[in-house]
Amino acid sequence: MKIYDISQEVFNCAVFPGDPQPERIVMMKKSDGEICNLTGIKMCAHNGTHVDAPYHFIDEGKKIDEVALYRFVGSAYVAEHVGDLTADDARNILSKARNASAESALPVSTSDAYKRILVKGKATVTEGAAQVFADEGILLFGNESQTVGPEDAPAAVHHIMLGKEIVLLEGIRLDDIREGIYLLNAAPINLGGADGAPCRAILIEL
Repeated sequence: MKIYDISQEVFNCAVFPGDPQPERIVMMKKSDGEICNLTGIKMCAHNGTHVDAPYHFIDEGKKIDEVALYRFVGSAYVAEHVGDLTADDARNILSKARNASAESALPVSTSDAYKRILVKGKATVTEGAAQVFADEGILLFGNESQTVGPEDAPAAVHHIMLGKEIVLLEGIRLDDIREGIYLLNAAPINLGGADGAPCRAILIEL
């Protein structure tokens, strides 16, 4: 078994343009005679590697603590793509994920790997691709960008996918990951009432 950390380090992470950079606050230091070392954190819930809940763009949508954990944890398929990800590209990725699931000899259930899709590479999800994933009813979609969809106009893609309660896992790092099926754990911090949350996303190769 091999475990891959696909998360960014928080204090040096990438942030969406206009969002604040995470800040480490030293609250106590042993070297100053304090009883322990103590760190405070100031950050946006969408800094670095994080997940979006439907409430991020939809007022009546579920907040991060209301999203079922099975969406974040389970088998997932990693695909490579660079550039605009079109509807045809989305269908092709889903087809490859289903075929890989059917052929897998892993000693765990991978039958729903096509329900969690991670894209390796500098890819931008188009509205057409978002609709394909929404119609398929996938549980989670992850990419390396700090947003799903065009950076200068992300709203439409978010509305399509979050409207179907697809969890969006943004800001992952897949440089060392090959295409194929893995076990994913991207469970978020339990931030009650929040529109998203940071997570320590990992992939397990069996």
